[in-house]
Amino acid sequence: MRGLALAERTNVTGNGDSAEDFGANAWLVDEMYKQYLVDKNSVDKAWWPVLENYSTSSDAQAAQSSSPPAAQAAAQISGGSEMPAAGTIAPTSTSPEAAPSQHASRTTNAAPRQAPIPADAPRKSAVNVAAAPDEDAVTPLRGMSKTLAKNMDESLTVPVATSVRTIPANLLIDNRLVINSNLRRSRGGKVSFTHLIGWALIQALKEFPSQNVSYAEVDGKPSIVVPAHIGLGIAIDVPKPDGSRSLLVPAIKRADTLDFNEFLAAYEDLVKRARDGKLTAADFQGATISLTNPGGIGTVHSVPRLMRGQGSIIGAGALEYPAEFQGAAPETLNRLGISKTITLTSTYDHRVIQGAGSGEFLKKVHERLTGGHKFYEDVFAALRIPYKPIQWAADIHVDSTGQVDKSARVQELINAFRVRGHLMADIDPLEYVQRTHPDLEIESHGLTFWDLDREFVTGGIGGQRSMKLRDILGVLRDSYCRKIGIEYMHIQDPGQRAWLRERLEVPYAKPDHDAQLRIREAQRG
Repeated sequence: MRGLALAERTNVTGNGDSAEDFGANAWLVDEMYKQYLVDKNSVDKAWWPVLENYSTSSDAQAAQSSSPPAAQAAAQISGGSEMPAAGTIAPTSTSPEAAPSQHASRTTNAAPRQAPIPADAPRKSAVNVAAAPDEDAVTPLRGMSKTLAKNMDESLTVPVATSVRTIPANLLIDNRLVINSNLRRSRGGKVSFTHLIGWALIQALKEFPSQNVSYAEVDGKPSIVVPAHIGLGIAIDVPKPDGSRSLLVPAIKRADTLDFNEFLAAYEDLVKRARDGKLTAADFQGATISLTNPGGIGTVHSVPRLMRGQGSIIGAGALEYPAEFQGAAPETLNRLGISKTITLTSTYDHRVIQGAGSGEFLKKVHERLTGGHKFYEDVFAALRIPYKPIQWAADIHVDSTGQVDKSARVQELINAFRVRGHLMADIDPLEYVQRTHPDLEIESHGLTFWDLDREFVTGGIGGQRSMKLRDILGVLRDSYCRKIGIEYMHIQDPGQRAWLRERLEVPYAKPDHDAQLRIREAQRG
């Protein structure tokens, strides 16, 4: 259901719109249209021009054309509990042999004649046909379920294939942690995995635009459509008042012209308006490629159906350790350098996209998510993070036969921050510079990002004997590389150095309200 809902490319014209024009989102427009017929003020005014010319599915059109307006309104208000809604036919028999045909006449609302029903016979709902335990229940599909069923039938006309690629996700995880740590200390907000994956798709499409196409028949001739811009459809899961959930697929327009901050703003704006029920018809236009995230519910990877009008749909699977390692202890995973992975799928229209191209596209996305093409450097620069991102590297194995132990290398790194950390402090309010210093990079000390989840002796940092290298670096950067540069290792007295170190090298904690007031008064004084 999730993949199918994403696959349809919407094309809203605003003049004579029909359910088909809204694709997978037609169920939502159908519901608003029914509300509009009963009370137009119950629908956002932005939708009125669309709904004035809107036509529901062929079933609803036929039913409305043959029934008086009062009967239509009554059917919509009733919700179908005692009488069928527009476009549905109430079952008239309880036996499987006498089940109503799907091709029954739809030109009249008059119910077929039935044999007299005994007074003591159980009454049946017009929707559910299930009286005796040995009889099947029949429930006509409505709303979203009806639209999805129709889309599934239409999807059978699109010849699709799917490419699959599994990507190590440790670097994605680590750089996201660094990003959000800085945002928490500065402007606020968070960057999600979907943000970064979506941005990687856009950048890969700019380099490899052959995936941003679709198939169409123009004047009866098979044609390939190459959009002027990238419209990235985003899956948004929206809870409904009755406890069920629905999936909306608005599009980020002209995504190839946005920088990362503009992309974040557009993404969050769509999510907020979807949650608030404020999306307009224009938001469903222009999706040329879609991103679905079945990994949010633990699915490893999906093969969604592709609808007409769109060339490909990308699915992002669960962010998890490979199944064969999920029972291993965390210490074993860290020691062996086992990374979490994420599986990307590209389901494409085989008439206009070939398998080699789809595989090459996923390869380019892979390269970016593992640090290639200056992907994270550009994201860090857009967010004004004052030092370079964590770099991809192969793990370095150190044995006990004369090799320098990694704990000693971590101690060298810690001392380097105490001596040189002020050189990376972000103390210039007028100019952004992405700072780096060789002595403060883990690679200079024979370490890699694979070591970030491994525990090392701290030498007293944070009042703890040992910590993960990731946490050690977090404390050191918070202590020496933020908005204040601190240089004290030249002090000759060891006691004075230790006194300063004990007060500097502590995990960051946001001051409470009273502390902030005291700081403010101290600044005024």
